[in-house]
Amino acid sequence: MKAEALLFGGVALFFGGCAVLYGLWSREETGTTALVVACAMAALVAFFCLVQYRRRGPRAQDRTAAEVADGAGPVAFFPDESPWPIVTALGFAVSAVGVVHGLWLFLIGLGVLGRGVCGLVFQYARR
Repeated sequence: MKAEALLFGGVALFFGGCAVLYGLWSREETGTTALVVACAMAALVAFFCLVQYRRRGPRAQDRTAAEVADGAGPVAFFPDESPWPIVTALGFAVSAVGVVHGLWLFLIGLGVLGRGVCGLVFQYARR
């Protein structure tokens, strides 16, 4: 994960530099905001990869003298089928329709969306 953290950190620096230069030269808010958001997203991925590298240590892919057999074994936990993404999408869709049609539908959709997000977050809490 160290190589990925460095790669995305470089991408974040590039977008940050572009945002500063673009903002100073163009004085245009929309493009500057898009570049700042791109910088923030790349920095978030770089931060995640760096935390995973520090938590788990170097992988076989990070070592130059590693063999193919070093990468064998269980990789990670992969969850089963889950109904919560569908519930979350349904809640978001009902909330979006509720913005157009009325507060009552928006609140129903918000309740379904909240239940779906809580289901996603706490689905494997006791694993």
